Parts: sequence; C-alpha cells; structure tokens
Amino acid sequence: MAAISASMVKELRDRTGLGMMECKKALNEAGGDIDVAIEELRKNSGMKAAKKAGRTAAEGVVAVKVAEDGSYGLAVEVNSETDFAARDEGFLAFVNQVADKAFTDKQTDVTALMSSELDQAREALVQKIGENIGVRRAESLTADQGVVGSYVHSNNRIGVLVSLKGGDAELAKDIAMHVAAVNPQVVRGEDMPADVLEKEKDIIKAQPDMEGKPAEIVEKMMVGRINKFLKENSLVEQPFVKNPDVTVGQLAKEGGAEVVTFVRYEVGEGIEKEEIDFAAEVAAQLNG
Repeated sequence: MAAISASMVKELRDRTGLGMMECKKALNEAGGDIDVAIEELRKNSGMKAAKKAGRTAAEGVVAVKVAEDGSYGLAVEVNSETDFAARDEGFLAFVNQVADKAFTDKQTDVTALMSSELDQAREALVQKIGENIGVRRAESLTADQGVVGSYVHSNNRIGVLVSLKGGDAELAKDIAMHVAAVNPQVVRGEDMPADVLEKEKDIIKAQPDMEGKPAEIVEKMMVGRINKFLKENSLVEQPFVKNPDVTVGQLAKEGGAEVVTFVRYEVGEGIEKEEIDFAAEVAAQLNG
C-alpha cells in the first residue's frame, strides 16, 4: 500500500472540504489513489463532485491569440518547473514566440511546432533559467458564420477560447470569461461522454439513500439526479456568472448567437508534480 503523505491528505481535503481524519481514512482505503478516494467518498456520503477535476501542479502560463476578424483563435500552454520561472521575462517572451508561430502556421501539433527554431530557443532558455521548459499542448478554434472570442485570467494560468455562430466578439468574450470562472465540462448535456455518465450513475446508485428502494424508484431518482448533474455541468444551462438571472444559453440567444464549442486550458491540469520534502532529503543524506 502506498504511504499516505500529509500533502495527499491536504489535497483531498482541499478538493472535498471534508475533515482531515476522514480524508486520511479514505486515502488508506483507496491505497493512496486520490481520485478513487473521491469516488468512494461520494458513494458513501453523497458528497458533490470534487472542486478540482484534476491535479493542478505544474507551473507555467497559457497564452491565446485571436484573429482581428474573429475567424480563428489558438490557445497554447507552456510549462516551467516553478512559478518564479513562469514570471521571467525571457520565459514570457518565449511563450509569445511559441504562440505567434503556432498561430501564424495554424499548427497545433506540438512535435511539429517544436521541430522548428523554437526548440533551439527552448534549449537556450533552459540553459539560462536552469529549469526544464516544455510546450505541452495547443488547440485552435475557427468560426463558421460567427466569431471566436477569448479570455485570459489575469495571472495567465487560465485561457479560454469560445466559438459562436452569430454574435460578436464582446459576447464571445463574456462567455469565455464565464467558462474560465465556472469550468463547465461540455456545451450541452448531450455532449457529455458516455463513460462520464456511467461513472456518475455508479456513484449515485451507491449513495446511502438508494439502498433498499424498489428498482423503479431508484430509476426515477437516478433520472432526476443525472439531469441535475448535466444541467450543472453544461455551459448553456449554467447561470451566467455576471447575471445569474439568465443562463449562458439565454445570453447567447439574446445576442443573436449560438454557442458552438469552447477550449479551456488551466496550467498544469492533469499533471502530477512530485512533492519533495527537502528537510527529509537532507536528513537522509546526513544519515547515509
């Protein structure tokens, strides 16, 4: 069984809002797997989804670029080892260089993108800063009879592109700001991946208030809770962050638009960064 560290307990506590001892117990039972622990906690307590969809550990920035006519947009994530390096002027200049090249070439294949002079620039930056620097991913959106808008959070850790059919750049920017703040999973309920729905159903079935109920009652409760889950996680069904009296779908319709798709990048999402206990490391070296 994996050793349960204080940092793992803290992360589970931050993601669930539950007590420290409960989180430690859940991690022990899950063999140290945080995502499994969250699923089991939700089954046993009816807890809502965890605050974070993935572990956000790597540092760096997200950059976005949109054509002046709003016909095309691109987002790129570039990672560093520390937040200090991510604020370095040389690092930020490299990020802009990557974004400009990817945008101009309409290139989202990172391997192809970095086969150019960009990799030489990256290697020179690594030598200068003393940290590993990597271009992790890039994605683009185009507008068909509409517009692409963007929003970047002030610390450059979250970048969003939104493609609309109809509407204008200001409306697209407002919806992109909402996506940055609320983090919907899909545009519409019918877009939710089947495996995500199945996992949610398993969690709902395992919740305490489902136990012992007739199958038809369980099915009715299941339908209601799945519909609620889809509504909470679908962009067009969410209350607009700047005016909760209207949904994002209504906002778009009032602006003569329809939301087509979006891209949301958050620095380091899904990357696990090794936590180093420097005091323990030094002690181990002295004892060795």
